Amino acid sequence: MSKVRIQKRRDFLKMVAGGAAGCFTTSLRPVPGEAAAAFQTGRFVKGGLGYRRLGRTGLSISEIALGGSPLPDPTLLRELFDRGVNYIDTSHNYDNGNSERLIGRLFAAVGRDKVFVSTKFHVQPRDTEATIIASVRGSLSRLATDYIDVLGIHGAEDPDVLEDERVLGAYEKLKKEGVWRFRGLSCHANHDAVVRKAVSSGLYDVVQVGYNVFDIQEPEREVKTYEDYLGTSGLRGLLDFARGRDVGVIAMKTLRVGGRRQNLEAYRTGTASIYQAMLKWVLADSRVTAAVTEILSREQMEEDLAASTSPLSAAEGRTLRRFVRDNGRDYCHFCGRCQESCPARVATTAVQRALAYHESYGKTARGRALYAELGNGRTVPACRDCGRCEVACPYGVSVRARLREAHRLLA
Repeated sequence: MSKVRIQKRRDFLKMVAGGAAGCFTTSLRPVPGEAAAAFQTGRFVKGGLGYRRLGRTGLSISEIALGGSPLPDPTLLRELFDRGVNYIDTSHNYDNGNSERLIGRLFAAVGRDKVFVSTKFHVQPRDTEATIIASVRGSLSRLATDYIDVLGIHGAEDPDVLEDERVLGAYEKLKKEGVWRFRGLSCHANHDAVVRKAVSSGLYDVVQVGYNVFDIQEPEREVKTYEDYLGTSGLRGLLDFARGRDVGVIAMKTLRVGGRRQNLEAYRTGTASIYQAMLKWVLADSRVTAAVTEILSREQMEEDLAASTSPLSAAEGRTLRRFVRDNGRDYCHFCGRCQESCPARVATTAVQRALAYHESYGKTARGRALYAELGNGRTVPACRDCGRCEVACPYGVSVRARLREAHRLLA
């Protein structure tokens, strides 16, 4: 892979406010080596839906993948798979295990070999190799299957967990039993370190990361870079790195907005909603295999599936540029730098993630539960109001104001 040129980052907001579209336009162009990438992605269209190769797994999965938190009702779930969706992402704790149970019933209805499933386990300090294995066996029971296509670590935020002896030991024992086919992980924060370690280690076949139109933003100041591959603090260098090692990339948090999923008519472009344009933007990147999205109605189904084979138009690109300009100032990219800088060890990234559950996805109960799990010692009551978090943030987010808002809404 060619070296990534490290160049001075421009202030994204000043640039778009002045009418320049360079940052966004560059991100919409084919990435270098697009012709070679066509082979790597293995893309084809069948029945009006696109499919791509999931890295070295060799699995051909639908570009629109289904998120399992929550899943639609059984009738719509079956219809989605009749329409060609063939990949579901879930976890042992989604909907108290009922997400996995519903997928198990889908297996029985359409055939296990027609559906690829990714499920995940958490790793807490109290966990042992045995408790991780027990969690996975619980997933097998709920899924009513004897194997999992992609078995992943849920929400890896510390790169050390990827080679933790408890995790590797559990993987090894379960592999001998034929429980999983490929290893994966999801990463909500500190993706620079986590994804880099996952790809470098050669142990993980699939990484699932938050990636959406807000990633067109450039940092406001110089940030730490890694000479081996990473030219910015964002995800674009990571995507290049993953593709160079043939690691499959699943994009999540693709439809994140500053409010609940609704009809944002001010950002409609012709017949395309802002949500459809967001999905088109993600899928325009050949380094991404699929976009995970929750589909809970037939309207959402038609909207999301159409994004697979309808390219992003120039007008939609302009609308997205305007949307990010209007809503991106306080968007947390979950890079983790604010949290690393906090002398009081406040979980600033996790707090903003809890707030996003409320604001962007309408999952207030989940946001409150996450906030409560952190406890007073790692939330707003522990904040010294020193402002180091805001100095560290490459994007100029008003971190302290966001923390106070989270406490007001979720405590």
